[in-house]
Amino acid sequence: MFKHQQPQSSLHKSQEAGYTIIESLVAMIVVSVLMIAIAPVMAFSVATRVQAKRIEMATQAAKTYIEALRSEALKQGGPIPGFPAPSTTGKELEKTAAPGNINNLFCIDKDSVPLCQADSNEDLVVQGYYFNNLPATTNPAKTGYSLIVRVYRANSFASGVGALKTQNDLQAQQGTTTAGLGNLRAPLVEMRTEIGASDRQGAYNSLCTRINGPTGCQ
Repeated sequence: MFKHQQPQSSLHKSQEAGYTIIESLVAMIVVSVLMIAIAPVMAFSVATRVQAKRIEMATQAAKTYIEALRSEALKQGGPIPGFPAPSTTGKELEKTAAPGNINNLFCIDKDSVPLCQADSNEDLVVQGYYFNNLPATTNPAKTGYSLIVRVYRANSFASGVGALKTQNDLQAQQGTTTAGLGNLRAPLVEMRTEIGASDRQGAYNSLCTRINGPTGCQ
């Protein structure tokens, strides 16, 4: 009685096929584990680049706002909203409250929808406060003033975000790597500068008042 034997070449090919399937499964498992391990790093890297670009645009928005004030393209009581609000303190301008109404602030419209919308993740909103220690009836553009500028994302004003903060509140500037995409309640950029006066006599009086108080240079 003869036993039927499988040809040696067929058996060898079958073993090779089996090994190939096992190796493929192991390779797939290894690749999957590696992808799972590096996925958070890749996501954080993308978020960091997005936040860095957003801060770069916010910096440009702040500079545009400051130049608009210096050139008087943005005037107190003018047709464009967003002229800085008066502050009662000079040395602590950084502590002045964060904005609450998006419609009263200067809009940098970056998307296709007109004006700044609270649901936009592209639009930027600029807030300013000024101080010159002069009566409220004085035109600040003629006397000059200290200015602080903050730039927020428009969706920082969306419902549910909560009260907005200043960098002074947070005790730290929002960096490009802050939680990947940053803190919605914090300003992207905060700058302090001086806006020169358009009137020399007014500038002199304003400087004296800011230095010496209500007595001025008397």
